[in-house]
Amino acid sequence: MPTESKNASHHISTLNEKPLHAALKKRYSQAYDRFEVLVDGFLVDIVRGDLLIEIQTRNFSAIRRKLETLTADHRVRLVYPIPRDKWLVTASADDRKPPTRRRSPKHGTFEHVFEELVSLPHLLTNDHFSLEVLLTDEEEFRRDDPERRRRRRRIRGERRLVDIADRRVFETPADFIALIPADLGEPFTTAGLATAIGRPRYLAQQMAYCLREMGALLPVGKQGNAILYERAKE
Repeated sequence: MPTESKNASHHISTLNEKPLHAALKKRYSQAYDRFEVLVDGFLVDIVRGDLLIEIQTRNFSAIRRKLETLTADHRVRLVYPIPRDKWLVTASADDRKPPTRRRSPKHGTFEHVFEELVSLPHLLTNDHFSLEVLLTDEEEFRRDDPERRRRRRRIRGERRLVDIADRRVFETPADFIALIPADLGEPFTTAGLATAIGRPRYLAQQMAYCLREMGALLPVGKQGNAILYERAKE
C-alpha cells in the first residue's frame, strides 16, 4: 500500500487546480479516499487502497516519467477526459456585453485518446497500468482580445465539466484493439482504418502506431507505400 506523507489530505483540495481537473476529482471521490498523497516522490491525485488514480486533462508526455516510476511498484489508473460535446462561452474584453455561447462543431470519440497515447503506448503492456477514458460534455470559457489579429483574437480559457456522457476502461492491448470495427477485413492500411472508424487519416495512423507498439497490430506487408496490418492473434 502506498505510504501517505505527513502532508497528505483526506479532504478534496481544489486549490490552484483548473476547474475541469477539480470537478473530475470531486466526481471520482469515494469514502476513505486520500488526496494529494506523496508516493515515490510524486504527488498523486487520489489514493484508493492500493490503487493510485491520476487525472490528466491533456498532455500525457508531461507525466510520462511519473507514470513509468509509479507503475514499477503500484497499480495506477490514469483518467483522461475527451470532450464529446463542447460549448464555447466567449466573454467580451470589457465584460460590458453578455457572454455568447455556441456549440463547437468538433465532437470527440474514444479513438481520440490515441492523440495522447503516442507519448506512452508501451505502458499499456504494463499489468500495473490502466486507462479510463471519459467522454464529457464541457464548456470552454474564452475572452475576446481586440489587440490580437481578428482571426486569433479569442484567448482560450478554462474548461469546465457539464456532465460525463460515457466512460470506458482500457486495461490491456485487447481492450484497445476492440476499437477497430469487427467488420474491417484483413490486411488493412491506415486509409482503410480511417474509413472504417470514420475519422481522419492522421488519427488512424496514430492508432496503428500505438497498437503496433502494444503488440496488438502486426505489420504483414505493404501495398505500395502503405503498410498492411493484421490484428495479433491471442
